[in-house]
Amino acid sequence: MELIELKTKKEITQAFAVVNELRTQLDLNKYLELVTEAMETDNYHMYGMVEEDEIVAVAGFKPMITLYYGRFVWVNDLVVTSEKRNNGYGEMMLHFVEQWAAQNKYDHVALSSGLDKPEAHRFYEQKMDYDKASYVFLKTNV
Repeated sequence: MELIELKTKKEITQAFAVVNELRTQLDLNKYLELVTEAMETDNYHMYGMVEEDEIVAVAGFKPMITLYYGRFVWVNDLVVTSEKRNNGYGEMMLHFVEQWAAQNKYDHVALSSGLDKPEAHRFYEQKMDYDKASYVFLKTNV
């Protein structure tokens, strides 16, 4: 098992099948467009857990600074392929993000999780010891 930063178009494309399990609204072209733009303009980082030459988990995150959290890392995407869930990959990926944050002098790691994902909420709160800090509100079509 190996953790690699996904930087090339080929590597990012290989991660699409895993990411698409979480981001089902994206087709490959829109995914590539958004990842590329986020990397170029928003300091977005994407890492993949590789097992037997196959990406089985992906974490995408970006460092940020706000008045609310101060210096922190926002986890945009964290997904383990359905066949590999409950094997510790999500925990390893999130621990990696936490280590990355600490090594780069960020004080917190934050993320949001959809209201329809109670199993993910249990994972973050009970297994990973994250606090439920806020609600995220969204307004579309503005």
